[in-house]
Amino acid sequence: MTLSIAIAGAGGRMGRALVRAASHDPRFSVCGGTEHREGQFLGIDLGALAGMAPLMMNTSETANLAADKADVWIDFTSPEGSVAALDALVGTPVKAAVVGTTGLTVEQEAKIAEHAKRIAIVRSGNFSLGVNLLAALVEQAAQRLGPEWDIEITEAHHRRKVDAPSGTALLLGDAAAHGRNVKLSDARLKPHDGITGERKEGGIGFSAIRGGGIVGDHDVRFIAERETVTLSHHASDRAVFADGALAAALWVASKPPGLYSMRDVLGL
Repeated sequence: MTLSIAIAGAGGRMGRALVRAASHDPRFSVCGGTEHREGQFLGIDLGALAGMAPLMMNTSETANLAADKADVWIDFTSPEGSVAALDALVGTPVKAAVVGTTGLTVEQEAKIAEHAKRIAIVRSGNFSLGVNLLAALVEQAAQRLGPEWDIEITEAHHRRKVDAPSGTALLLGDAAAHGRNVKLSDARLKPHDGITGERKEGGIGFSAIRGGGIVGDHDVRFIAERETVTLSHHASDRAVFADGALAAALWVASKPPGLYSMRDVLGL
């Protein structure tokens, strides 16, 4: 039996990667996808958008139309779009969702958590196996290295990314904060710019690079007076995120309502 999925933003880079990956995996059946009302990809065949043979289904304007036969909804679009889609999915057959959208506000996170009371949702800033293993290592390192080791997280993405720090950088920051038994909101440092004064001990700093077509690079540095430990991840193909999202879809499809993470999916 195949798992039926619908994909938000099927004409975007991540949407196309998801369509390609799912179409080549016999465990999945792509039943629909969405695109913006004024977008150039609305009404276009999903297979054609992904550079494949036509799938004989076109993108829809709303989530409820795209997901009218779906088991799982997968969404890597925008904060506003992801929340609106979950609202529109009420009353559809969708019983689970995978949400990889970044840049969400506290209020938007709360709305997703509210939807998780009726369906199972995997929410993560990154769906790469390697990144989630990296987060586990960062937590362990932060737990073992004292506050005299400064933590700096650097991330690099393509020029089209609109939020910073990236969701993955914040995921890594959360892991470091958890390792030190503090909240990231308390430990997070302001951007280093101008006359900032001496660095606060125990703080977690972030910096971002935007340029070209960088898929995603993340470095976490633990910096002491005489040595530095760097934990890194480099993504060379967006397909790694699609593969992780599909693994999450398979896992969450049979779970009861609740808000889950990729750590739950991977058993970390």
